[in-house]
Amino acid sequence: MRADAASRRTRHRVYAGDARRLPLPDDSVELVVTSPPYPMIEQWDDQFASMDPAVATALDDGDGQAAFDRMHAVLRDAWAELARVVVDGGVVCVNVGDATRTVAGEFRLYPNHARVTRALTDLGFRQLPGVLWRKPTNAPTKFMGSGTLPPNAYVTLEHEHVLVFRNGDRREFEPGADHRYEASYFFEERNRWFSDLWDDLRAAPQVTDEETPRDRRAAFPVELPYRLVSMYSVYGDTVLDPFWGTGSTTLAAMATARDSVGVESVPELPAQFDDRVDAVRSWSRERARRRLSAHRETVADREDTYEATHYDFDVVSRQERDLRLYAVSETERVLGGYRVAHEPATDAET
Repeated sequence: MRADAASRRTRHRVYAGDARRLPLPDDSVELVVTSPPYPMIEQWDDQFASMDPAVATALDDGDGQAAFDRMHAVLRDAWAELARVVVDGGVVCVNVGDATRTVAGEFRLYPNHARVTRALTDLGFRQLPGVLWRKPTNAPTKFMGSGTLPPNAYVTLEHEHVLVFRNGDRREFEPGADHRYEASYFFEERNRWFSDLWDDLRAAPQVTDEETPRDRRAAFPVELPYRLVSMYSVYGDTVLDPFWGTGSTTLAAMATARDSVGVESVPELPAQFDDRVDAVRSWSRERARRRLSAHRETVADREDTYEATHYDFDVVSRQERDLRLYAVSETERVLGGYRVAHEPATDAET
């Protein structure tokens, strides 16, 4: 796998293992993008019970609060591992949804985002502003409960939380760090991506025609980790997903030319990943082309601009001048994961 001076090569490792015991050295990860099993969502009951039998006992006894507490105790051990492997100044992004459930005849909300926040802040992570994203839904109604009769209807949950935390102070970079300026994002992307509400993920192109069914643990469209990796890491960084699932974070890291590590407790899931890797080359090229074309349109009529170093269009700010996007040019299966070659992306039709 050859690469010229303008190209990049990345490594992507996938381990079968337990998020509570990561096979990684201390201070080895710059960014975490993950979505854990959601406590009190029934499809993950068995997984939590396999790690703590008291979960099953609480559910059998009709004690929803005790089950909720025990499930989050399991997750807390995984968050403690992040405190060990994330570098000082590194960022942790956790996608999580709240749960509604009836246990022993009692219906209630189980606020997973609040419990994850408490666990990570108790470990010393500093919470940053996060994002609510609206999930695509085919629900025929916008309410549950008693329909149109007050007061017993309740709101349908159509969003999830992206919680964002930093490990200590902001990362320090040497002045003029090339890998940081090359990894910048466009001005208009900054305005859209750093909004606290994302409602446009449905329209983003997917790596496959249909996203993997949720019962196989694909918690989000690839566009979501793609944005987070672009927002919170630079070229040369390693991105970790300790609840790897179907590998959406790894695909996002491949598409953005970052290294990645995934850890997955269900051994058959990594074995089913090759088909998605085969599709990431065309997806990454198309995603980069759309970004470049959209920016070209944005600056077409602007005058207060700067000349870009690597493209024939202008940019809005000095920080964007050295920006360069990459697309996957080749993937190679190797022991323990993948090696990926990347070439500079263009906005030409492909």
